Amino acid sequence: MALEQYRAKRNFKDSPEPAGDAKLAAARARAAKGAKPRFFCVQKHLASHLHYDLRLEHNGVLLSWAVPKGPALDPATKRLAMMVEDHPIEYGTFEGVIPSGYGAGIVMLWDRGTWTPQVDDVDAALKKGDLKFTLDGYKLKGSWVLVRTKGNWSGGGDRSWLLIKHRDDWAGNVDITDFAPLSVKSNGDFADILAEGSPDIWISQRPAQGGEAGALFQKIIARALEMKGGSKGLLGSKGAKGNRSRAAKGSMKGSKGSVRAKRAAPKRTRRTS
Repeated sequence: MALEQYRAKRNFKDSPEPAGDAKLAAARARAAKGAKPRFFCVQKHLASHLHYDLRLEHNGVLLSWAVPKGPALDPATKRLAMMVEDHPIEYGTFEGVIPSGYGAGIVMLWDRGTWTPQVDDVDAALKKGDLKFTLDGYKLKGSWVLVRTKGNWSGGGDRSWLLIKHRDDWAGNVDITDFAPLSVKSNGDFADILAEGSPDIWISQRPAQGGEAGALFQKIIARALEMKGGSKGLLGSKGAKGNRSRAAKGSMKGSKGSVRAKRAAPKRTRRTS
């Protein structure tokens, strides 16, 4: 597996994302043979829309799936997962702001840990479209499966998979994305991450201008500006003043739910069954 597609989509002079180290990738590929635990992460990405990126280390890269609604702990809930380009191993610790271009937005390291294949041959399982594995992260644990769909989801073709939790001690009806919304790296929310950089970077042009993602960006930018001590009135769009006052209360509405700025340190998910 190579990273040509990943690199072709990005301008690393503008983007803080890692380009990838070929020597590191080769070394990790040699070390991770068989059913040994390997690195995994889930990155919460607010770009043109809010989604979660599941990344599994394999052969020196991170296999990646975009999960629009995020992982679900309920085995009855099947979440669409669109396979995207492989990412470099170094991306697994990335958290920050992509100011422009492909994927422009805010990336949060939402979960990380190790994954272990439940199959002898990962490549064969991927080809078959049925990859069973276990996760040992801060938030996601236990047995899971990625199953490629036979249908064509919005033109996705072979890229369309389903992420499903198996029934075990770590399954349950808790909405883990709402229960544990913060970063496992910084313990912050999107506004905290943006305030660490340049919250005024999207004053004139946000990655998402309309819809739920656009409204969420508006609140996050306003709150980050206040945290940073920036001047008011810079958002320059209708309703900005109201958005600033609401954002100051620390609430952020996410896609079909609420993402509240909870300040508790990330804890390992308790058994929910």
